[in-house]
Amino acid sequence: MKELFEGAIKFREEDFNEHKKLYESLKKHQEPHTLFITCTDSRVVPNLITNALPGDLFVIRNMGNIVPPYLGRDKGIRGGYLSTTSAVEYALSILDIKNVIICGHSDCGACSAIFDDAQKLEKAPYVKKWIELLEPVRAKVDALKPNSKAKRTWLMEQVNIEQQLENLMTYPFVEERFDRGELNIYGWYYIIETGEILNYNMIQREFKPINKVK
Repeated sequence: MKELFEGAIKFREEDFNEHKKLYESLKKHQEPHTLFITCTDSRVVPNLITNALPGDLFVIRNMGNIVPPYLGRDKGIRGGYLSTTSAVEYALSILDIKNVIICGHSDCGACSAIFDDAQKLEKAPYVKKWIELLEPVRAKVDALKPNSKAKRTWLMEQVNIEQQLENLMTYPFVEERFDRGELNIYGWYYIIETGEILNYNMIQREFKPINKVK
């Protein structure tokens, strides 16, 4: 903890002062331009990998960068996964954010845990319940019959991003905005050990490295 306390002091004395006017402008309101949905993994730092400033990103984090599918208004409110879905709703319906990025990553613990023996998660029942949302992804990967554990993991991480994009589109307020051309939606795959980010092309249905933006 000593490092964190020292980091807090350094932030106030150095980093804050460097962007003091920006922080003052954020005092009473936020106007993020992008909803960034990603994993809770400590190695994934949204503002760092996007070079974004405070106020740019509205971030939702959960294990496996999951967007629970839409259950219908009444059923979803009573029994849905409200933490994630309410944040998505707030970002788009209240903040009127125009861009969404769902960002998965390499070596994802949630994507590998779905293949673990049930006994391994006996001490983590909430985790077990949450990653049940990855079962449709697991079924798609199993159908591809990967010939190694490494390939299975790689497929799971990328197919998961595709699945969460599909889940996001099940929400009426998302689909309506997207169809009207008022919302841009992206899927990213971040490779931790190389720093490379692959962007999912929803037309060609494949991931390609992000190069210079034209």
